[in-house]
Amino acid sequence: MNDPNGTFFWKGRYHLFYQCNPHEAHHGGRTGTIHWGHAVSENLIHWEDLPIALTPTPDGPDRDGCFSGTTFVNLDGVPTIVYHGVPGGICLATSNDDMLVRWEKHPANPVILTPGPDDPYQVDGAPCGWVEDDTCYVITGNSSHDAFDGREPDRAYLFKSDDLEHWVYMHPFYEGGTYTERGEDCAVPDFFPLGDKHVLLFASHRRGPHYYVGSYADDKFIPERHRRMAFGETNFTARTGILNECQTLLDGDHRRIVFTRISEARYGYVQRSSGWAGIMALPSVLSLTEDDHLRIEPVPELESLRGRHHHLADMEIAPDSLIPLDGMTGNRLEIRAVFEWEDAEEFGLVVCCSPGGEEQTQIRFNANPNHYYRRDIPPLRELVLDVTRSSTRPDVNNRESQRCHVSHSAGEPVELRVFIDRSVVEVFANGGRDYLAKRIYPSRPDSTGVRVFARGGKAVLRSLDAWEMKAIWPLGADK
Repeated sequence: MNDPNGTFFWKGRYHLFYQCNPHEAHHGGRTGTIHWGHAVSENLIHWEDLPIALTPTPDGPDRDGCFSGTTFVNLDGVPTIVYHGVPGGICLATSNDDMLVRWEKHPANPVILTPGPDDPYQVDGAPCGWVEDDTCYVITGNSSHDAFDGREPDRAYLFKSDDLEHWVYMHPFYEGGTYTERGEDCAVPDFFPLGDKHVLLFASHRRGPHYYVGSYADDKFIPERHRRMAFGETNFTARTGILNECQTLLDGDHRRIVFTRISEARYGYVQRSSGWAGIMALPSVLSLTEDDHLRIEPVPELESLRGRHHHLADMEIAPDSLIPLDGMTGNRLEIRAVFEWEDAEEFGLVVCCSPGGEEQTQIRFNANPNHYYRRDIPPLRELVLDVTRSSTRPDVNNRESQRCHVSHSAGEPVELRVFIDRSVVEVFANGGRDYLAKRIYPSRPDSTGVRVFARGGKAVLRSLDAWEMKAIWPLGADK
């Protein structure tokens, strides 16, 4: 299970298409392994697996794989997939089936050919399609060796058509490089309006997911804001064990829902021998903050999974202390914690903790990442999802913590909303302004404890609510 593709709301149902290899638990290994899987839900919580949506056609333009893309409603009101068919180029498929099970590939595929060395565009960054008035548009990113080698910045290219068959290349859709580094690419782009702005959400193969917020006019996108959604402790390890590609849809309540992939943190041979690999993160709602950054919040439908409730309030956390929360244990939990602080340099939660601390995952709010001596420290903070001791398993190959920068006034309360589901932890902080996710793979059955801590000063756990979460599958324990 790889990139989310073609996330789509159609006739009251949420459709998640995704890149997959139905034969083996790894990305490739032989030509024609990449297909489009398909799952459907009426509530974003309980999902049904449907048949494979796209399969490579032998001797066709997608014979080496049906790679990433998106879904939109074409000028005739028909659901349409636009995807990267390897080696031919950009391909289309349509469906007249209410459940979107049966797809018919366009007879003119590939409608946009893989370019030659002298062409001014590239098509290997996965296409994103939409309709404006009486015109269809597609952008493709530059997921290529030119970007990786630093010969050009991240960039997307714009095409248009009035009949889906004949496409005209227009120009670069935007110019990157102002906010990003040389060697980054615009992989799996998703372009959409949000509020009175437009957003280009994409992934860099080197640095993971990030986005631009900006203005769109005259078929050009002008980035005005940029932010990375998460980053590792080094620059070039953003593809293992963390949040990766993202795709969105607009649902019947006019919510912009985002689906993201959290990749594995196990060695490849372990994935192959176990027979499974890959997971999607929780579906979340996107909105814009007052300063035009993305806010990501878990969908409220998740509250339907809440079980037994635990509550704590007004607990003082002494400097350099670690406090177990008695009776609050589990590896399927939702936790909402509000901390207040004055002089603590770092505080937060420890989850999935064994009694002796051999396994533990820390969610740390670092109030003074630059180690200022004076107390009137600037508002730059750091949120850390620390997985360095999450697992004692020898087959876990990625123990790099995830971090994001946080702008936070001194003494302002910090809210953490944490979801734990056995091998994965997701953290939504400060009303969705900050988000981190990671695979953890604890090996001990007693790695279920929850603790709070403070370092370098005191903090107060003003409130903590935790719910034991029900499974979405019909497991015996939940019947």
